[in-house]
Amino acid sequence: MTEASAATPAWDRTAEDLGNIVELGHVNTRVNDQRMATLFYVAGLGLTRDPYLMTSVQNMWINVGRAQFHLPSGPPQVVRGTTGLVVPDIDALLARLAATRGELQGSKFSVREVAGAVETTCPWGNRIRCHAPDPARFGRVLLGMPYVEFDVPQGARLDAIARFYREILGGIAGVAADPVGAYAWAIAGAGSRLIFRESADAMPAYDGHHVQITLADFSGPYRRLLERGLITEESDQHQYRFQNIVDLDSGAVVFTVEHEARSMRHPLFGRTLVNRDPAITNRTYAHSHEALNWAMLPTR
Repeated sequence: MTEASAATPAWDRTAEDLGNIVELGHVNTRVNDQRMATLFYVAGLGLTRDPYLMTSVQNMWINVGRAQFHLPSGPPQVVRGTTGLVVPDIDALLARLAATRGELQGSKFSVREVAGAVETTCPWGNRIRCHAPDPARFGRVLLGMPYVEFDVPQGARLDAIARFYREILGGIAGVAADPVGAYAWAIAGAGSRLIFRESADAMPAYDGHHVQITLADFSGPYRRLLERGLITEESDQHQYRFQNIVDLDSGAVVFTVEHEARSMRHPLFGRTLVNRDPAITNRTYAHSHEALNWAMLPTR
């Protein structure tokens, strides 16, 4: 061992591991009014409608750093839980949401400040928790979707959920607790997690909303899901779907949420998304500053 290597600090190499789930791509919920969706997601949250894909009135893709919300037209759907966002400026977010309040009256829209975050509800009841950038918690991200947190019934076998993600999907997953309560977690790409938190609230019936993940080993999870009869859609060469998370010993359903599973050969994997700077208006316009980089500037 050289003198230089002996002086090198010991890094935690496991902190770099992602497991088999390499991307949390999007959260999909139907909406029944594209105008109200624009008011909330674009004008209020300050996010960006994808300018290239799904540009008509039947669907709307909303860019959030490297992830998206997908908002197809139809009977509204509500995630049984909370989607977490990182946004560049909490004060500006509050001002934008206040400006949309009048036009969203009569819907389920709401806003409240909590310790370290802003909790807002979309016109149809989807809960979104917005955080300021925090490298210690979310990495060097200015704009992104660091987690989707699902509410699960108390006693719902969190250990079984974590085991399902490890043994069926090949992910890195576990069970933990914080001052709020116990939860299961699974890494879903760099800087993103799926969280399953116990809740005492009554669980509404599952309405078909989904999350999209990308798998490095695409066929292994497919084979294991197929053996258990859990595949619900054979989408195409690059994609399949499943809904039920099950106890691997008993086969009992622990929680239901559809997963749109894609391969890394999917044409949309790694696509660069356009993100605007919502602080730029016609009155504050500065050339070449319309775009917002989702990542922080390099350290010096």
